[in-house]
Amino acid sequence: MWKMKKFIEEWYNDSEYVEVKTSGSTGEPKRMMVEKRRMLNSARITCDFLGLKPGDTALLCMSTDYIAGKMMIVRSIERGLKLIEVEPCGHPLDILGQAKRQSREKHWYIDFAAMVPMQVYNSLQVPEEKERLMAIRHLIIGGGAIDDAMEAELRTFPNAVWSTYGMTETLSHIALRRISGPEASEWYVPFPTVKLSTTDEGCLVIDAPEVCADTLITNDIVELKPDGRFRVLGRKDNVICSGGIKIQIEEVERELKPYARVPYIISKKKDEKFGEIVVLLTEGDTDEMKAICEEHLPKYHRPKLYQHIDQIPLTETGKPARKKILELISR
Repeated sequence: MWKMKKFIEEWYNDSEYVEVKTSGSTGEPKRMMVEKRRMLNSARITCDFLGLKPGDTALLCMSTDYIAGKMMIVRSIERGLKLIEVEPCGHPLDILGQAKRQSREKHWYIDFAAMVPMQVYNSLQVPEEKERLMAIRHLIIGGGAIDDAMEAELRTFPNAVWSTYGMTETLSHIALRRISGPEASEWYVPFPTVKLSTTDEGCLVIDAPEVCADTLITNDIVELKPDGRFRVLGRKDNVICSGGIKIQIEEVERELKPYARVPYIISKKKDEKFGEIVVLLTEGDTDEMKAICEEHLPKYHRPKLYQHIDQIPLTETGKPARKKILELISR
């Protein structure tokens, strides 16, 4: 609660800027100053897209250390939403249920909530929490990849569930992809004020002047349609060039997902013969993972090095800390 209070005090001070920090998924977290007016623009665009109106109820269950949590507060300020805060944790809807029972209010109807995939996954495992999750009118999910099995379950939800695309530099998301209902799609739809293009290497270029002063060249390799819709294929820095063949790390991880029973991560290592080789780190048995890879992966996608690790490094927001993983492998 004190972190939200601290941010609100910062929001209403005399400065035109707010300090935020990046998630650190591709390196060390960075601190940056962003304009409050652009945060308000981002909040307005999202609220307009979702049709949120003054008096609607929003749930804050993400850390205000990062842009996602800060933007939930800004959206509530911009649109006059009733903001309910629960402690950032793996089971926010359990805490919400406890708070509801202690409150004098008979009904808490959540119009809008933002969560990370881990929070959604945990909520789906508990019937009471799943029921509360299904009742949220607009649920946006960001901060990491959504598992195929989870997405299939969310597709049956009666209300709107969205996957977000964005980053700290774009002040949260600039595009949404519908997960639930007949409108479910693998393609992200950018907001009307956003213009997209790609580099010669296929990386997404974002021109969103209302939220970002400069054109942003991302490391995300995408397929972009003429109408602006796009889907993400992987990251430029997650390409392995092995023996003249380009291998996308995310693609290999997706291929293994239906078969692996233990946590794993795909990475790379420099090699004198091949230039780079595919490396698999796992918290489980390396022989078991090798057998799975040899059975289910194309020849050129199979790792040439398997390594056991007690715990796969993650960032503070739960994403794979790929830079740390590369450093571990190099040692």
